[in-house]
Amino acid sequence: MKAAVMYPHNEIPQYVDMPEPTIQNDNEILVAVKAVAIKHFDKGRATGKHYSASAPQENGRIIGGDGVCLLDNGVRVYAVGADGMLAEKAVVEKDRIVKVPDGLSDAVAAALPNAVFGAAMALKFKAGIQPGDVVLINGATGFTGRVAVQIAKYYGAKKIIVTGRNQSSLEELLLLGADEIISLKQHDEAFTTALKQSHKATPVDIVIDYLWGHSAEMILSCLKGDGAWTNFIRFVSVGSMSGDLIQLSSAILRSLNIQLSGSGLGAWTKGQVKELLTVILPEMFMLAAEGKLTVKTVEMDIHHIAELWEADVANGERIVVTI
Repeated sequence: MKAAVMYPHNEIPQYVDMPEPTIQNDNEILVAVKAVAIKHFDKGRATGKHYSASAPQENGRIIGGDGVCLLDNGVRVYAVGADGMLAEKAVVEKDRIVKVPDGLSDAVAAALPNAVFGAAMALKFKAGIQPGDVVLINGATGFTGRVAVQIAKYYGAKKIIVTGRNQSSLEELLLLGADEIISLKQHDEAFTTALKQSHKATPVDIVIDYLWGHSAEMILSCLKGDGAWTNFIRFVSVGSMSGDLIQLSSAILRSLNIQLSGSGLGAWTKGQVKELLTVILPEMFMLAAEGKLTVKTVEMDIHHIAELWEADVANGERIVVTI
């Protein structure tokens, strides 16, 4: 079968022939793959740079961890692969399958789940979002950030503040449910002044952070208390696009009623993952099928995997590889 394979000491996957995968246990089935989204997560795992990944295997590793596929009976599903997914055939686990509703394209069904993982899990389980909460999404102009804005609004956020560097994308977020935009492209002083004023007017309850690094330091400094009573703030780290380390003053932690946590592989319970696959993701699929949750995708054929691997996608779009 044809597949997109990453080899050691190579930063770009190759379109090559690979043996068809085989089922290893009773919980696995063989499926025909239709579409796989290419995420930062996939790139990190393919090169061994993500914390959950090992180094590429000498005989190559099929990239991609999830996607849309067809069962033997023709039913269209989203599935998590037991191994690599970006190939004509893949082995998936029976308990990690979600039916794709009619009216939802392969591309959107392939692209949406990872964003739901990175948004809904943080909002629902780590931040414990409640109707009326004020939510700040740091780095909201990316694909997952755009989904997070819409899910936060769906979960009842009273106000959503978004940050990012792309001004046109920030303004688009106002159409998706954001209430206030604060540009990260301005000087630090202007950014912190704007955020402090916003926080004073409507105290932030939740921070969903996709950037970490310097912007997270600035946000935490803006939230710092002065000894008076503060509201309960839940700061959730989901990504580190701006750097993996920050400097954090203990005075910030001591001056606030704040909870710092992370949301990602290893941070969720088995029960939460089960709810994700049986309740949350089917619900989000239906919202997307009904046009109540929108995303932007760029479809490309697997033959062009080498060119598209480093393709620059702007304005919160996601590349989806079709097979």
